[in-house]
Amino acid sequence: MATPAVFLDRDGVINKDKGYVSQIDDFEFIEGSIEAMQLLKQHGYLIVVITNQSGIARGYYSEDQFMTLTEWMCGLLADRGVDLDGVYYCPHHPDKGIGDYKQDCLCRKPNTGMLDSAAQALDIDFKQSFLVGDKLSDIQAGQKSQLKGNYLVSTGKVVCEKGAKVADGVFHDLLSAAKAIIKD
Repeated sequence: MATPAVFLDRDGVINKDKGYVSQIDDFEFIEGSIEAMQLLKQHGYLIVVITNQSGIARGYYSEDQFMTLTEWMCGLLADRGVDLDGVYYCPHHPDKGIGDYKQDCLCRKPNTGMLDSAAQALDIDFKQSFLVGDKLSDIQAGQKSQLKGNYLVSTGKVVCEKGAKVADGVFHDLLSAAKAIIKD
């Protein structure tokens, strides 16, 4: 039986977006984000991080550096009762990538490759799942996957007018969005 999930963008939703965050010292959880993930887990949602990481494509940091930070983040969350069910990332950029990372891929949001991979691996029911992001491309990926709800938070990028119009809701932060999800 397929399971509902909440897909989360990383930078600007879970942690403060300081621009190409790749080091533990630069990673700072947004207030309430851990509590939000705990709440979602308590209500039976899988939590899957889907994150564009064009800093890898641009040569700002390596995939190994990204993985080191991800392992640290997952460990810290697990210590607080949040076992992430998956972390999917896109290391590509169609214009600014270097070498093999310069490509127009299926994984980079607004494309659905990360969501599709997670759904296949984790048996996720898109019709009962949600996405929380901080920019239009996040919402577009969720809409293409026909998720139940696609929400923007204002803790990351400035919420653009188009994003606010197409999102199913705009919330101050992940905790506010999580509370709406569990009421749905």
